[in-house]
Amino acid sequence: MTSSSAYDWDLVVAGASFAGAACALAAAQYGLRVCVLERKADPGARLHTTGILVKEALEQTWLQHAPDALLQRVEQVRMYAPNLRNVLLAAPGYYFMTTDTPNLMRWLGDELRRHGVDLRLQQPFTEAHRHGEGWHVAGAGRTRYLVGADGAGSRVAQRTGLGQVQDFLFGVEQEFAGAWLPQGGALHCFASRRFAPGYIGWAAQNPTGVQVGLALRHDPAQVRRPDIEGFVRHVRSVIGLPEGQGSDATRAGLIPCGPLQGPLAAPGVILTGDAAGVVSPLSAGGIHAGWRHGWTVGDAVGLHLRGRGPTPEAVAARAVPTFRRKRALRWAMDHLQQDWPLDLMLGAGMVRRAAEQIYFHRRGLRMDR
Repeated sequence: MTSSSAYDWDLVVAGASFAGAACALAAAQYGLRVCVLERKADPGARLHTTGILVKEALEQTWLQHAPDALLQRVEQVRMYAPNLRNVLLAAPGYYFMTTDTPNLMRWLGDELRRHGVDLRLQQPFTEAHRHGEGWHVAGAGRTRYLVGADGAGSRVAQRTGLGQVQDFLFGVEQEFAGAWLPQGGALHCFASRRFAPGYIGWAAQNPTGVQVGLALRHDPAQVRRPDIEGFVRHVRSVIGLPEGQGSDATRAGLIPCGPLQGPLAAPGVILTGDAAGVVSPLSAGGIHAGWRHGWTVGDAVGLHLRGRGPTPEAVAARAVPTFRRKRALRWAMDHLQQDWPLDLMLGAGMVRRAAEQIYFHRRGLRMDR
């Protein structure tokens, strides 16, 4: 292996995403020289993620240290048919956390710096070229390892010849600051081929207000924008969103929901998080899976450079979840989604079991109608 003195960094991470932060923090535990490049001036600005954490993400990762003020506990899911008939689902001991996502990302930025990571804001990844066994990254210098945690359409993947995700949802979400839902302890999920073909709509209470969003299958040949205003009108009275209160912010973007097409890694460079397609193909939830994969990559880099582990490229490839069952359900959502079966059979056992698989990994319990 080339001497570390030939490099300015042991690891450069492109993107201060959840996966990027996990990768950097894991590597920093080994005393490595770690640099994170982030194109935004504020890690909490212009976010595309909803920021809902599953129980495992909070209890099994660094996110368990997040300040309580940034989290809102949600223990139930209220599932709505297209005609707005609904059932309340829960699982003993299971919960979600909605978050004050902008401030959660700012807290993560502070955590990176507190643990010795050089977080460079307003410095996007632009280019990289081979340098010995590693890479020369424009604006950062020479690094033994480069990790792309820069999301859908990863520039790291483009510049280094790695694979890219081809299957996407297009999501949009509105934020209603200061609003409070009568049933703030439930995640409200809406099935509707009209508003969200291939996915769902949702509404949730977070620590600072209410978020309402929807996503639909993205077809690059026939781009269709989600009708978020129509959806808000459709669900406002059902969820108890105050009449007359307008949204304060809107975020939108592509959400990966398919596997990576092409290699995840090459010598000295690895993809993680959304850039690697480490996202549930069914729910498009990527925080927990992305964090775990990013941490695994950073840990593998640390072990390898300290002479105690295999090459991180191989570890990263093995750590990608397969999502086999969820890929089957994704196919069904894409090809078989109809409104009338849910309108008729929302409370049926088959529908309940499918919902349990999506939300609670089969741990669910129907509570009422």
